[in-house]
Amino acid sequence: MKLLRTIRLDPSDTFVFEHAAEPGEWAVSGAFAFWHRDPATLEGKARSAFRGGFLSVESLGWSTLVQIVEAQESDRAHVVATLAQQLLRHFGAPDIEAATAAAEDEVAFACSLCNQQHDILIAVHRSYEDGEVRETFRTLRPREGAKPARAFSFMEVEGEDEQPADQVDLVALAERDRT
Repeated sequence: MKLLRTIRLDPSDTFVFEHAAEPGEWAVSGAFAFWHRDPATLEGKARSAFRGGFLSVESLGWSTLVQIVEAQESDRAHVVATLAQQLLRHFGAPDIEAATAAAEDEVAFACSLCNQQHDILIAVHRSYEDGEVRETFRTLRPREGAKPARAFSFMEVEGEDEQPADQVDLVALAERDRT
């Protein structure tokens, strides 16, 4: 069985998102975190989380990338139970049964993204079109036969047919946060 874990290749998540996930946390897509909000009105760090974040189950932090990892059934059960508690505490689930059912669905969807070999990275691009949230996922993998020197020098992207409409200027965000 495979699940998703957050990964941080550089410190950018710490200033792109209001609350960044720690590396190694279990993760789900997280689109449900925006169901109570109008995505067209999101700004700043909330908009960044909507557009390109995976939600960590433990801390409810955001991560730009997740990694496919091997997992046990006990890991999956832990992810479902932890997410169900988070849905109950923070997202208005009416009771633990409803929260558990929703958590099962979220984890099943996360598992469906793990149809690649382990250690592959996944990125998400979320948009709001015609009243619906649309998610597209890209996989990033090491090039065949290449030994990477740096994290950003070795990635080959699959599923990148569409370019995201928004570009994030990480340097400008960092400068703005310092002032």
